[in-house]
Amino acid sequence: MPAIFSYIFSVDFFFMWIRVATPIILVALGAVVCERSGVVNLGLEGTMLIAALFGVLGSYFGKGLLPGFLLGIASALVVSLLFAFFHLVLKANNVLCGTAINTLAAGLTVFVLQMVTGEKGTSASIKSYSYPEVNIPILKDIPILGEILSGHNLLTYLAIVLLFVVMFLLFKTPLGLRIRAVGENPHAAESVGIPVVRIRFIAISICGALAGLGGMYLSMAYLPIFARDMTAGRGFISLAACAMGRANPIGVFVSALVFAFFDGLSNILQVLRIPAEFVQMMPYAATILGLTIYSIHRAHSLQRKHS
Repeated sequence: MPAIFSYIFSVDFFFMWIRVATPIILVALGAVVCERSGVVNLGLEGTMLIAALFGVLGSYFGKGLLPGFLLGIASALVVSLLFAFFHLVLKANNVLCGTAINTLAAGLTVFVLQMVTGEKGTSASIKSYSYPEVNIPILKDIPILGEILSGHNLLTYLAIVLLFVVMFLLFKTPLGLRIRAVGENPHAAESVGIPVVRIRFIAISICGALAGLGGMYLSMAYLPIFARDMTAGRGFISLAACAMGRANPIGVFVSALVFAFFDGLSNILQVLRIPAEFVQMMPYAATILGLTIYSIHRAHSLQRKHS
């Protein structure tokens, strides 16, 4: 037990905690925008996976980071618009649409990967460009704090910036007002001339772009390659963070950090030779526990409100 605490209260752990939290924060922020419009996008896992692969392929064939970024975002937008079309235009159930997207992504990524590389597991045989690490001037020279907060990937700092961008979008812009109005009461919004379907298309597209960034972080920052099913449930964990944070950007940010803590803790337990099965279940057990506590708290709050 003392060994575990010595690992947790170390600079390396805090640095890893931020790295692990980055994709969850990015995708959870996308889920916030979607949730605020009244749509729960269960296809985030598949969207991340598609963007993770096509970001790598774009950087390989385009021989640069920018083509990878553009293709990764474009692929995530295509998947998101596909989800939006079936759910909003054809009126298909969002749960079934999301499940179909996730199933499609799991198979499509392996198929495309084998066509390009001849391998079904990873893209190690092709050169992929990675997003750069950033050393922050002045901060990097501060003992301990600089070691924790400086030297992270560009997308990590972008995730922090996007937290404030999403807050500004939702609460300080006309588009944000429309997104929230559509999510709270679509019939009332429609009665005053707000195009509900169009606003939800926009919200789902924003969500898809953020999920795409989260996916590309995994294959072009966290790791230098794409690996089969590398999202490993992070899309669902991001949805859980959105639910626990009550679709508020700050609350979602804190929830994402909580889930990332247990994910990072599982990495430490692997080093300490704890049984692999126990280690692998920790992030998901923490997700279930967090949602259970949130549900109980919400039920009690509603009960007090109506009593």
